[in-house]
Amino acid sequence: MTASDGLPPLREVVARHGLEPKKALGQNFLYDLNLTGRIARAAGPLAGVTVLEVGPGPGGLTRALLAEGAARVIAVERDPRALPALAEIAAHYPGRLTVVDADALAFDPRPLVGDGPARIVANLPYNVGTALLTGWLDDAAWPPWWDSATLMFQREVAERIVADETERADYGRLGVLCGWRTQSDILFDVAPSAFVPPPKVTSSVVRIVPRAVPLPCRARALETVTRAAFGQRRKMLRQSLKSLTPEPTALLAEAGIAETARAEEVPVAGFVRLANLWDAQKKAGAP
Repeated sequence: MTASDGLPPLREVVARHGLEPKKALGQNFLYDLNLTGRIARAAGPLAGVTVLEVGPGPGGLTRALLAEGAARVIAVERDPRALPALAEIAAHYPGRLTVVDADALAFDPRPLVGDGPARIVANLPYNVGTALLTGWLDDAAWPPWWDSATLMFQREVAERIVADETERADYGRLGVLCGWRTQSDILFDVAPSAFVPPPKVTSSVVRIVPRAVPLPCRARALETVTRAAFGQRRKMLRQSLKSLTPEPTALLAEAGIAETARAEEVPVAGFVRLANLWDAQKKAGAP
């Protein structure tokens, strides 16, 4: 029995190529082509769009993206076992799939993407998902080459991505970094039973859209300030920020933040002000 796209069922592809998921690579494969199609459609209309996919594995989501009309898919895969399976998809969709044998953490897609509309759609490997996302938000990658990212994470990571100061239990460094340069929403959950092997946690698909005009700030400064603030999240900022400056009270006052506030109470804009002031202080040579 073949799938609706004319290619063999994924289970057959995995068995034929010896593609049992490897825990060391954070691999959990989706065999349900109805589900991969839902993820592809969640990225919006794909006609004329170049899509970056990370960790395609046997190519279930890759096939869905191409079937949904993506002009081109750039699939970055570090597992050499998957390359023959992906080559079969490339042959089935001539000229529309570019497979890159690389570690996505060290791969710059911009030379391949070109100038047209581009999007990121991926069932990210759990062990590198957060690192990839923060890399796409870094100064070196900004302004973004992508107009949206539709990504699957563990549910707890997804909740941290979309959280703000009104959701204090989940709000942290990741929520600040993502809330600063993007707007994000959790679209739907995916049960562990949908994967092979089933993970121990629920997954969530998150849609992330870059802000047209994010508040000006240096990413490394914001990362440094939030690391200090949330590193001791139960302490007041006048205490937790002492690792950055011997007199955080003055810095907090200038940023308009109460010295008795805790990190989880400060909105993204407050952290941006604080990071900019700390950055200017450092550049001026203040202790």
